Amino acid sequence: MDEDCQNAQTSDERPWGHRWGFADTRFVLNDDGSVTLTGDRYDLSGYRMYDFLPYIEKALGVRLDLTNRKEEIRHKPVQAPNRNEAFCQSVEQAFPSSQYTTDDRERLIHSHGQTSADEVFRVIYDRIQRVADMVFHCESQEDAHKIIHLAKEHDVCLVPFGGGTSVSCALKLPESEKRMIVCVDMKRMNKIEWIDKENLRAGVQAGITGLQLERELEKAGFTSGHEPDSLELSTVGGWIATNASGMKKNRYGNIENLVENITMITPEGILEQAEAMPRTSMGIQPQNLFFGSEGNLGIITKAAVKIHPIPEVKKYGSLIFPNFDLGTQFLYRLAHSGFVPASIRLVDNIQLRFGQALKPRMAGFKALLERLKKFYVMKVRGFEPNEMVAATIVMEGSQVEVEFQERNIYALAKEFRGLSTGAENGRRGYMLTFAIAYIRDFLADFHVMGETFETSAPWSRISEVCQAVKAKAVAQHQAFNLPGKPYLSYRITQVYHTGVCIYFMYGIYTRGVDFPEKVFSAIEHSLRKSIIESGGSISHHHGVGKLRKDFMKQALSLSSIDLLKKIKNSADPQNIFGIRNNVFAD
Repeated sequence: MDEDCQNAQTSDERPWGHRWGFADTRFVLNDDGSVTLTGDRYDLSGYRMYDFLPYIEKALGVRLDLTNRKEEIRHKPVQAPNRNEAFCQSVEQAFPSSQYTTDDRERLIHSHGQTSADEVFRVIYDRIQRVADMVFHCESQEDAHKIIHLAKEHDVCLVPFGGGTSVSCALKLPESEKRMIVCVDMKRMNKIEWIDKENLRAGVQAGITGLQLERELEKAGFTSGHEPDSLELSTVGGWIATNASGMKKNRYGNIENLVENITMITPEGILEQAEAMPRTSMGIQPQNLFFGSEGNLGIITKAAVKIHPIPEVKKYGSLIFPNFDLGTQFLYRLAHSGFVPASIRLVDNIQLRFGQALKPRMAGFKALLERLKKFYVMKVRGFEPNEMVAATIVMEGSQVEVEFQERNIYALAKEFRGLSTGAENGRRGYMLTFAIAYIRDFLADFHVMGETFETSAPWSRISEVCQAVKAKAVAQHQAFNLPGKPYLSYRITQVYHTGVCIYFMYGIYTRGVDFPEKVFSAIEHSLRKSIIESGGSISHHHGVGKLRKDFMKQALSLSSIDLLKKIKNSADPQNIFGIRNNVFAD
């Protein structure tokens, strides 16, 4: 077992390393064919899931060989660092040795994000082509100034690195980069510098993770309300750099609504507003360029963010609908009402059944009660088990607000044949989000490759986008002559006045397939293409990175792209921040 995978059974908040998540959490296969999630971090932890693998086999149309695991490379080959000796000497003189390293393991960990086929698969089962030459740990804004100055002086490429959770190949290092590459790890800049309780804002360093931020704010009685799937591992700087969205954006807003001021250090100086303000009309605001900047312009060091008192009441709920169309119609009405909850997500039938497969088996009275519920839903209410869908709900606010939302949401649901299925199902469904990437890594060992991707689409195009992706997945599966059938499911995760975010889960069985990562990448690219052609956006919150770079000319006019390149050249004429994401990929 790799050293970064040890102590998986103990409480350990270190990240795994190359895989997703924490070292105390992983899915393991038991002798009886059941699966258990170790530790006690999640609702899924600590019990045997007997229906997990049978569900996977049925969904993929294959029989998994549980005795044949994909062989992980234990001692991963890492090329020797490309040293710029003058730069290295300057770093040694300017910083203590604890702030920089050329250790092979650290260099490799900082040379990729969490994109399944293009990064995680390659680093675990194969190799990645370009590895960082040094990792620098930034501990202050002054450190950021110094390292940028030295990089500029010695012509070294810098890559900002937050939580490493990118799923857009934004952290994949350019193979064509001949200069020394230094990954600037920001996680030591993890403090809340100040809290303004009266005006409800806080000054935070960019390397603080969502988990750290919420823990510290909670001590003072506050929350940021920003809750992406990657909350535990991703950083404030990463949220800004990817233009992130959270699951509770209905109440708290997306990242661009939460941040009032950003400080970015570029090779040409500091970019920031003089003060954080609720809103200001000052003409063109440069800081709007920082949202979605993806490491191309400089290092984000801190931000002023809105904070909220911890809500008086937090309540979960859940609904089932006969089919996805009725569920979508319900969401449309809800989105244009005055009682939208903090979060509401609609999952298709495939994800609903997956959630059921992850539950523990019941016995005694609980099992009898569950059978009675199923009888009522299927026989009395006429729901078809292979068509019904589910919605999970999170309501936050005062007692009065939550009661108002709850009463009206369930009344509206009845108009679309919706049935309440309880708070516990809502909570489990909502929290399942945090465990999905662990599932990906577990199944990868058994030759199953999976990925998530998302888009935003107008209300009128939801069905068209979903059906186009489904049809393309089937066609590509046949074209590549892959075993079994593709796994494709989707859910609506955020609602807006004019449309929604659609979040897809895709997977294939790859045993016996030559170059599976290349096949998977090719199919995934075609699925993204079908999204755009059927009316979806290039991305909703994952960003562009290098994964979606080919579609930028369909997303922006050529003059807009040219303007962005000129701005980049002005802020960074030597291309010190040469990660080459988005329109700068070429």
